[in-house]
Amino acid sequence: MDRDALADFLLRRREELRPVDVGLSEGPRRRTAGLRREEVAMLAAMSTDYYARLEQRRGPQPSVQMLAALARALRLTPDERDYLYRISGHSAPDRTVFTDYLPPALLRVLDRLSDTPAFVVSPLDEVLVQNDAARALLGEAADRTGLERSGIYRWFAHPDEERRRYPERDHERHGRTLAASLRAAQGAWGSSSRAGDIERALRAVSPEFVAYWDEHEVRRRFEDHKVVVHPDLGEIEVDCQALIAPDESCALIVLTAAPGSEAAGKLDLLRVLGTQSIAAP
Repeated sequence: MDRDALADFLLRRREELRPVDVGLSEGPRRRTAGLRREEVAMLAAMSTDYYARLEQRRGPQPSVQMLAALARALRLTPDERDYLYRISGHSAPDRTVFTDYLPPALLRVLDRLSDTPAFVVSPLDEVLVQNDAARALLGEAADRTGLERSGIYRWFAHPDEERRRYPERDHERHGRTLAASLRAAQGAWGSSSRAGDIERALRAVSPEFVAYWDEHEVRRRFEDHKVVVHPDLGEIEVDCQALIAPDESCALIVLTAAPGSEAAGKLDLLRVLGTQSIAAP
């Protein structure tokens, strides 16, 4: 780990970004060039003290998970991301294998979507980042770890919890789609990948998954239309648009409703109320 190089690199990249580049407000009386340390820490979901110690050359060696979060927060290009890994004492990620890296251009689009639910998802149905409207509609989904990060895993391993967001009439179709998506991911990355880990774990806990898996359906297509069940507002019909990254490592999903529809009114209400319960006093 080269602490001097890491500190200088983080500082320079932070100074080159403006708040508007990452979806933040400029705010009054801004004296710092670029982003503040606490803003980078917030975007990377780490403590300000931890990030400050990295810039002050006295922090511990960051994990690969921390480096992936910093690369997203600082909107690094693939070459800059690889450099960040190497000066931190890690090998650069294999660009042919799925990682948590998010293209800066995709993040810039997400930053500008404040009035409708939007999130970036991996081929394993892992929500990598989401906006406030998506949290209000679907709940917090970007802070999970391990196998629990994958919506495919949760759908079959924790059906009572995970399936409450979808009408029962859609459960079979949704389950088949998830199993087919997992098979496509495993075909691309091999059985020793994270996709293989999920498949083996689900075989041990879900006969339903095994039945779908053994049908050998392969599909990597996002739904054009779906019905989401909100705990307070009930069913909300939304159209789904997917903007897929050039390397197909992730996709930006945008959920909208027809103007003037009941669903559009519910999304407007959620945008105002955020994640607070409508039933709360």
